[in-house]
Amino acid sequence: MIHVENLTKSFRDLRRGNVMAVDHVSFDAHAGEVFGLLGPNGAGKTTIMRILCTVLKPTSGIATLAGYDIVTQASLVRQNIGFLSANTAIYDRMTAWEMVEFFGMLYAMPPTHLRERMELVFADLQMNDFRDVLGAKMSTGMRQKVSIARSIVHDPPVMIFDEPTLGLDVLVARAVLKNIERLRDQGKCILYSTHIMREVEKLCDRVAIVSQGKIQTSGTLEELREKHGERDLEELFFRLVS
Repeated sequence: MIHVENLTKSFRDLRRGNVMAVDHVSFDAHAGEVFGLLGPNGAGKTTIMRILCTVLKPTSGIATLAGYDIVTQASLVRQNIGFLSANTAIYDRMTAWEMVEFFGMLYAMPPTHLRERMELVFADLQMNDFRDVLGAKMSTGMRQKVSIARSIVHDPPVMIFDEPTLGLDVLVARAVLKNIERLRDQGKCILYSTHIMREVEKLCDRVAIVSQGKIQTSGTLEELREKHGERDLEELFFRLVS
């Protein structure tokens, strides 16, 4: 569902010269699984995700999502992905319903189908009790549910989550993780970026550890423990990124 091969991204820095933010990254993620990108801040995780979302163009390499090339078929890629990060903004003057409806319209969903889909999403995410609440008056948990709803209203096969629990309290973060598990169970291909070990152990079917723009290792948690001879994920992580 996601295929990435020798993906690179370099930037020109006035002081450091040419900086390789993503350095020949390759991986595959499949339907019905959560593939985690685990790494410290500045490792390149967000740059990888922005490339896959077509926000940035790669310097070299190839990537396809749902069978579409991120460079030559960018519009089709965007129709088949949902994206959520901790920094996803909510419009203060729109209600929860209006916001999700607006994004459905951006995806050119037929009005009847959009309403049916919204009713289903609002019920699944338990959002009906605040469907008419303005963004400015929403709690953090409400805002995060709206962000999830607007990213899945068009029912994309691929979901990309960039540290979606960053800054959330324990209860809200737990609800976010449960909703992601539900999406996986529905057969979605989910790419999940985090630096929180507990989330990886709870959520990810496979994981790639990223440092300095490179994938240092990848596999299931059990495969990584056996390969590196370390049962503790945190110790394994620090060994590879330090």
